[in-house]
Amino acid sequence: MLKTLTKPDTLIAAALMAFAAYLMWHATALPIGWDGARGPGGGAFPFWLSAIMFLAAAGIFMRSLLAGVRPEDLKPFFEPGMLGPVLAVTLALGLTIFLMPIIGAYLAIPLFMFWYLRFYGRNGWPVTLSLTLITPVALFFFFEVALLILLPKGITEPLFFPLYAMFF
Repeated sequence: MLKTLTKPDTLIAAALMAFAAYLMWHATALPIGWDGARGPGGGAFPFWLSAIMFLAAAGIFMRSLLAGVRPEDLKPFFEPGMLGPVLAVTLALGLTIFLMPIIGAYLAIPLFMFWYLRFYGRNGWPVTLSLTLITPVALFFFFEVALLILLPKGITEPLFFPLYAMFF
């Protein structure tokens, strides 16, 4: 039983379950129910997405426990060549999160997407530019106009004043 609990998929599933439970608990600081006049509360989407993540991780955890230890579980979790790409994406995501309060989500996310699609994923210019330009527009309309959830804008906030005047 102890060997089963130390398998990578079991450990990662348990960590994801703990993280999802933390996010669910944190999301309850805002209302998670439905307000008839305004729609879902500010904590509804984080709470329910975290609940889905918890259930998915619990499924992986149970499947891993029931499977026992198989010969393929004894192989290394990471192949040596995969550590570099995983670290590159992790550092890029960390930089994106760091930049969000400074330059705003509407610049930080497209910068990450541009790097990921063009240089990391080696996609062509049409795919890279179309996704990089469409994503912040879609995010704005989804979060700020439809859900009334403001994303961080950092130094770009004055650029949004005309849009606020149009939609609010």
